[in-house]
Amino acid sequence: MKKTIAIILLAIAALPTTWAQTDVALDTELGGRLSFQADKKVAPHLRLGLAEELRFDNNFAAFDRSQTTLSLAYKPNKQFKFGVGYALILPYSQSNTAFKSTRHRLMADAAGNLRFGLWRLSLKERLQATLRAGDMNLYQNPRVVVALKSRLKLEYKGLRRWTPYISTEMRHRLNAPSVSAIYDGTYYLTPALSQYGSAGWFLGGYNKVRLDRLRSTIGATYRLNQNSSLDICFMADWVSDMVIDANAAGTRLKNYTREQGTRMWLVVGYDCSL
Repeated sequence: MKKTIAIILLAIAALPTTWAQTDVALDTELGGRLSFQADKKVAPHLRLGLAEELRFDNNFAAFDRSQTTLSLAYKPNKQFKFGVGYALILPYSQSNTAFKSTRHRLMADAAGNLRFGLWRLSLKERLQATLRAGDMNLYQNPRVVVALKSRLKLEYKGLRRWTPYISTEMRHRLNAPSVSAIYDGTYYLTPALSQYGSAGWFLGGYNKVRLDRLRSTIGATYRLNQNSSLDICFMADWVSDMVIDANAAGTRLKNYTREQGTRMWLVVGYDCSL
């Protein structure tokens, strides 16, 4: 009887931290992006595009990944634009000095804009799904990550060759993990107060919607000629990732952390129309 009462009291004491996670502050880093993009008219109001982007992180000391994107855009008029695309993403592992598992991304865009004198305000929505190939722990991450990105951009069109702009973008993950476990300050426990349970006992599914990135950008586009331009901008990302550390069998939750911090990017891109 005393043992039963002790277990009940321990469970009650642990309830306030049932969904607790450890907060981890990420170090602020400066990264870089170099990109090239070309598009060509293939039919009335329809353009085919190809883009390549290289990313560097750790204060430009390490190569992070490459991304190749093929897109198709439909622009019925000057105010609206719709598009679909596919991206091949190759993350790079510095520790293994080799590319990691390939990622495949499908995207669908819708954008609209309004002109106010010399100013243009635009809104762009992008729904994307990223498939991670290769072996992975499905108790830590889903095979496909779905996200919605919403960007609001303001441009000034009063200069001859330069177009300065600012923008803000929110990224909502549409299938974030739902985790439920009792945390006693050292271990994550099942309702029976055990470190081990049935496979995936702590995971209620990948069914939560949460804001995991907020981006602010300031930059300018320089028109080289009628068909090409150079874009230079500075981006600051506030990121918030929920990280699950579980064994491969899904029977033990080792750690559950919320990693938050700021990342900054210097971006240079070249665009041309063929």
